[in-house]
Amino acid sequence: MQGKVLEVSTAQRLERSEMEYMIDRMRAMEERPGNPMGIETQYFGEAVAFYSREMPWPQFNTVKGIGSEEESYLPEIMMFYRSRNRNPHIEITPLRAEPTLFRSLTTHGFFQSSFHATLYTECKKETSSSLEKKTSDKENIQIVEINSHQFDDYATVHCLGTGLPISGKQHVADNNRILHGRKGWKYYVAYYNNEPVGAAAAYIQGSTASLTFATTLPAYRNRGIQTLLIERRMRDAVLEGCNLIVGQASYLSSSFRNMQRAGMQLGYTRSTWSSLMPLSGLM
Repeated sequence: MQGKVLEVSTAQRLERSEMEYMIDRMRAMEERPGNPMGIETQYFGEAVAFYSREMPWPQFNTVKGIGSEEESYLPEIMMFYRSRNRNPHIEITPLRAEPTLFRSLTTHGFFQSSFHATLYTECKKETSSSLEKKTSDKENIQIVEINSHQFDDYATVHCLGTGLPISGKQHVADNNRILHGRKGWKYYVAYYNNEPVGAAAAYIQGSTASLTFATTLPAYRNRGIQTLLIERRMRDAVLEGCNLIVGQASYLSSSFRNMQRAGMQLGYTRSTWSSLMPLSGLM
């Protein structure tokens, strides 16, 4: 069966969706009293640079939305991160890929280190009824949109499912609880025989929903839990008026295949560029 042809306007929505949820997520953390995570967000043309003092992981120290028109900002972007003693990752979608930008990145000491896939599906409201039937198929698994008092379950699964130390559970809970009740954000936990075994989140902006995070405890993988979490988030998004569902995953990973099983198709793969050396040694 042939998939729907991807239009340029849809591809632009895919890129925009990832930028929008990350901007709102970082803004929410920055608004915490005293900004304990040391969050900063700065624009360079249409590109946006994210930084966190307390979270050195790539997703919180990344440049998104950069293209050839932002090439002249590269020295300023390097200075932004160098002054904060941080090496960023720079993400480039095929929509913005230009040889001149790639050459400039290499002169600044960057190399292409990986690819990451963006998947999507376009939905209509009648889709929600078929998704509702699917999410009720497995009797022992219950998918719950959680309240603010259930973030301990969410954080436990988040840490154990992603390999983070359980000692950081409180930080995970706090950094996600602030998004609960914030416009557009939804959090879910999958319970197997009343035990929390899966977790997921989504962000809705206008008519686009982003599947922003998901994981399952290792002992409960390959039981269809992630597929159910995807279908539940898709159903809820369609009921709220979304006609586009977007997700990201490593190419051909389990998450990638789970999204395909749920009816999503590949939109594009974006490239990630990393620094060859500490920024203090560049330029």
